[in-house]
Amino acid sequence: MFKAISPLDGRYADRLGILRDSFSEFALMRMRVITEIRFIRALDEMRCFSPLAPEEIDRLEAIEKQFDETDYQAIKAIEKEINHDVKACEIYLQQKAGLREPNRIHFGLTSEDVNNLAWTFLLKSYRDTCQLPQLKELLLTLCDLSETWADTVFPARTHGQMASPTSYGKETAVFLNRLFTQYKKLKNLVFRAKLNGATGNYSAFATACPNGDWPAFARRFMERYGLEINPLTTQIEDHDTWAEYFDITRRINQIIRDLDQDTWLYLMQGYLLLSVTKGEVGSSTMPHKVNPINFENSEGNLKLSNALLGALSESLTTSRLQRDLSDSTVARNMGVALGHAYLAISETLRGLSKIRVNAPFALEEVSKHPELLAEPIQTVLRKAGVADPYGIMKKLTRGQVITLETLHRSLETLDVDPALIRELKTLRPERYVGLAPQLTLSMTAEVRKYLREES
Repeated sequence: MFKAISPLDGRYADRLGILRDSFSEFALMRMRVITEIRFIRALDEMRCFSPLAPEEIDRLEAIEKQFDETDYQAIKAIEKEINHDVKACEIYLQQKAGLREPNRIHFGLTSEDVNNLAWTFLLKSYRDTCQLPQLKELLLTLCDLSETWADTVFPARTHGQMASPTSYGKETAVFLNRLFTQYKKLKNLVFRAKLNGATGNYSAFATACPNGDWPAFARRFMERYGLEINPLTTQIEDHDTWAEYFDITRRINQIIRDLDQDTWLYLMQGYLLLSVTKGEVGSSTMPHKVNPINFENSEGNLKLSNALLGALSESLTTSRLQRDLSDSTVARNMGVALGHAYLAISETLRGLSKIRVNAPFALEEVSKHPELLAEPIQTVLRKAGVADPYGIMKKLTRGQVITLETLHRSLETLDVDPALIRELKTLRPERYVGLAPQLTLSMTAEVRKYLREES
C-alpha cells in the first residue's frame, strides 16, 4: 500500500476497505461470475436445455458463495491467454461447474449483457449497503445538531453582511432538509439493465429457441433482482440510470461541500468552536492552532468526486453507433469517484463530531447590531398604515453605526401612536429569530420518522 498511486489505496486504504467489495477488479470478476450463474439458473425456466440437476444447482451455488482469490486468479490466468475478461469467466465456469450441458453458460449473451448487469448489481449493492447507511448517519448527526442548537441565537449573513438573526439549529436543518430530499431520491432510484444479446434484438435467443418470450424472460430476470428492464437498446445498455445515480450523488456531494464551507466560515468567524484532540498538532510552527482539517479534507475529496462523476455521466451515456469500448474503460473508475465521496463524508462526520456553538459570542454579535431591527420595525409600521416605513428605516439605519438607544430616540421622532412606539422599543435583535426553533424541530421530526419507518 505504501507504493500505491492513488491515496484511496495508499494513505486512506484502511478507511476504505468496505469499498473493495464493490469496486475492485476482484469484485467485478466475482460479480460477472455471479451474473452468469444467475442467468443459468433463470434460463432453466425457458426449457432450451434439460433442467439443471440438483447437484448442478448445488455446485453453482457453491461457486457463487465461495468465490475467492484462487478462483479470481484462475480467471485472470485464462484472460491472460485469450485477452478477454468476460470470455475468461465463461471458460472458468465451464471448467468449474461441471454441467452436463455446458453450452447453457453464456447462452445467447454478449459481453455487455454480463457487464451491464454486473456493474449494476455492484452499484446497487454499494448504494444499499454502504452509501445509504453513511448518508443516514449524516442525517441523524444533523438531526442531533439541529435539535441541540434549535433555539441558540446565531448571526446570519447575506452578501457577507449582518442580516436578520437565525438559530444555529435552523441553519443546520437547512442542510438536513436538502440532504433528506436527495436521500429519498437516491434510495428510490431503480436501476435499468439489459439482457437482449449482441445488438439488442434477442436475435440469438429467438433463433435458437423461437418459441420463447425472451423480452418477458428478461423482464422477469430484472424484477427478481430489483431492477427494471431497458426494453430497447443497442449492444450496450444506455447507462442513463447510472447517470441519474451519479447526478444524485453529485448533488449530495455539492450540498455537503456547501455545509463544509459554511462550517469553515463559522469557525473562522468564531461562531463555532472545535474540540481539541489530545496530542494533535495544528501547525509545525504555531502551537495554538486548531485547524478545521476535516472539513477541508472533505471539500477537496468532494471536488475530485464530482469532477469524476460528471465525466462518468457524460461518457457513459454516449457510444458510437451500436457500441464502442470507451464505456468499459471509463466504468472502471466508478469506484474512484464514489471512493472520494465516501471518504469526504466520513471526514465531514468527523468534523461535525467536534464542533459546538460559541453561544455567548454569537449572542453578543447579534446584540451588537440593533440595526437588524429595521426589518421588523418597518414591517410593523406597514401594518399600522405608516407612509413609506421602509424609506424611514432606511434613512435611519442604512450605512450607519447605531446603538439601541439612538434607534429608540429616532423612533420617538415618528408621528405614530405612542403605544406602538413603546411596543417597538421592546424589540431586541437577539430575540428576533422568528419561527426558527419550530421550523428546526419540525424538520428533524420528519426526518427521524422517515428513517425509523424505513428500518
